[in-house]
Amino acid sequence: MTYYVCKCFFTNNIFLKKYNMHVTYYDDEQFKRDFLQLLNKHGCDTEEKVQEACDEILCEVSRRRRLGEESLRRKEMIAAQYTPRHPSIYHLKDEYLSPEFLDLVQFCKTNTSSSQEDIIGKIKVCKADRVYTFPIFTEEFCRLFVEEMSHFEDCDCPKGRPNTMNKYGVLLNELGFDENFFTPLREHYISAITSILYPDWGGASLDSHKAFVVKYKLGEDTDLNYHYDNAEITLNVSLGKTFTGGELYFGDMFEPQKVTNKNTNFSEISHVPTVALLHRGQHRHGAWPISSGERYNLIIWMRSSAVRNVCCPMCHNEPDLVPTVGFGDGFTKQTETVDVCAV
Repeated sequence: MTYYVCKCFFTNNIFLKKYNMHVTYYDDEQFKRDFLQLLNKHGCDTEEKVQEACDEILCEVSRRRRLGEESLRRKEMIAAQYTPRHPSIYHLKDEYLSPEFLDLVQFCKTNTSSSQEDIIGKIKVCKADRVYTFPIFTEEFCRLFVEEMSHFEDCDCPKGRPNTMNKYGVLLNELGFDENFFTPLREHYISAITSILYPDWGGASLDSHKAFVVKYKLGEDTDLNYHYDNAEITLNVSLGKTFTGGELYFGDMFEPQKVTNKNTNFSEISHVPTVALLHRGQHRHGAWPISSGERYNLIIWMRSSAVRNVCCPMCHNEPDLVPTVGFGDGFTKQTETVDVCAV
């Protein structure tokens, strides 16, 4: 299977962390016309600061254009140079999974005609609409996984960071986790659950993903700005270590034509280690700052080509496909599609 990115990947949703803004950039003239007034309100109020913002954007666009090839090079170098601390965890085993999670998966597999209401008693329903939590990993696996991430962070191998919002973390496909861990986890376990909970969001047709770890620590990244994901469905697992603060918060679903109300009433969720949180990718959310300690989260953006082939979740148009490597952003040239753009 060949996967693609949408052309908007090189122009849209570029995050300026200093000003807490996502912007679209085609050229300087368009950028200043569309965003200069808003930038001024956020403190970008001199020609020098505006030029610095433009330079930062151009640097990010350049990174995105090189992303596929550079990711392949990093993966090859890591495979040749890196010695894992816990090599056994690179292959998914049932012993790493919570008994409650295994029971939930088995119920979903043997009751494929079940409705959302049928499995509500087996998971926790959060205050935010259609957000669910359930145990997924054992404490021992989370400990080993965090140790592996710290070990990799301390080595000299090149590291690709998750995205412009998360400067500290690990792209797990580059570390070699996809083939024998996250692909079977998505295909043989998580899809059984999402097919029942999110049939209207491609839950039964998840065929690619992007898995990464984000790290929060005082002096580094401490929070996550309000946003939505480039995914149909997102799985977010708290791994540890010990921290205070950092509650997740959810607002409303992203709507392309809707003006954001800054006084949105958020639903807060405390996320504890070993527990997975499942939500729709377009459900806007963020994380408040941690106040102490160090926090690791596993994020899996799960994608359905049948859904996104109709409507790109980032530009909300029919995708303009550009070839890439690996899973790309989950677009294919398949003809079978599911139209959820109006959901």
